Amino acid sequence: MSVVSFSKEKMMQQSEEAVTATPAQPVVAVVTPLSTTAAPATAPKRGAWAATAKQVFEWLLPPVIGLMIFAAIWATVAALTQGLPGPVKTWQSAVELFSDPFYINNPNDMGIGWNILSSLKRVATGFGLAAIVGIPMGFVIGRYTFMSRMAAPIISLLKPVSPLAWLPIGLLVFKAANPAAIWVIFITAVWPMIINTAVGVSKVPQDYMNVAKVLNLSEWKVVTKILLPYVMPYMMTGVRLSIGAAWLVIVAAEMLTGGLGIGFWVWDEWNNLNVEHIIIAIFIVGIVGLLLEQLLVLVAKRYSYE
Repeated sequence: MSVVSFSKEKMMQQSEEAVTATPAQPVVAVVTPLSTTAAPATAPKRGAWAATAKQVFEWLLPPVIGLMIFAAIWATVAALTQGLPGPVKTWQSAVELFSDPFYINNPNDMGIGWNILSSLKRVATGFGLAAIVGIPMGFVIGRYTFMSRMAAPIISLLKPVSPLAWLPIGLLVFKAANPAAIWVIFITAVWPMIINTAVGVSKVPQDYMNVAKVLNLSEWKVVTKILLPYVMPYMMTGVRLSIGAAWLVIVAAEMLTGGLGIGFWVWDEWNNLNVEHIIIAIFIVGIVGLLLEQLLVLVAKRYSYE
C-alpha cells in the first residue's frame, strides 16, 4: 500500500508540474516573434526610398548630361565664331525679352507673346481645316477600293511638293497674305491625315466587316462601332505628324508673307542683326512644337480604345 500511495503521489506531483509548465510555453512563443519582427521594421521604407531615388536619378541624369554637352558645344562654337552669342548672353536676352512679352508700341513693334499667339492661331485654323477634310477623306479612301485607286495618283503626285511651292497659288487665289499662309498649313497637314487614316481603315480585319453584314449594321454604325476604334491609333499618328509639319512650315510661310507671327519676327530680327533673338526664336519654335505634340499624345491616350 505504501508503494501504491507513493506512486499516486508521484503522479500527482508530475501532473501539477505539467499544468504549471504549460501556460509558460506560449509566453515564449508569443514573445519570440515580436522580438524578431520589430527590429527590421524600417528596412522596407529605406528600400522604397532607395528605389525611388534610383528611378529619379536614372530619369533625370541623362537629359541633364545631354543639355550640358549641348551648352558646352554651343559655347565653344560661339567663342570661335565672331558675332555668334553664347548661352549666357542668349539667356540674359531671353530674360529681358520675356519680362514684357505682350507690349504694343505700334502694329510693327509688338511683344514676342503676340507673335507666338498669331502663329498658333494660323496653325490652329489650317490644322483644323485639314482635319475636317483629311480624316473623312481617309475613311472613304480606305473603305472603298474604287476611291482608293482614284485618289492614289493624285496623292502620289501632290504629296512630295514642297509646302512653300503652294504659297504663290494661295496668294493668287486669296489675294491676301494671312489666308495664303493658312492655305499652306492646310495643304501641308492634310496628307498625313489622309494617308494614315486610309491605311488604318484598310487594315480592319475582314471578319469584323462580315459580322457587320450579318447584323445588317448601317454605315454609321460600321464607322462608329467598328472602324473608328480600330483606326484610332493610325489616325492619331497622322494627326501628330500633321501638327508637327504645320508648325514647322508656318515659320517659313510667315517669313515670306510678313505681318505678325514668329516667322516674320525672326526675319525682322535678322534685318536688325539681333542674333540673340533669332536663337531664342529657334528655342521657342522647338518648345512650342514639343508641347503641341505632347498634348496630342495625351489626347490619344485619353481616347484610346485599347
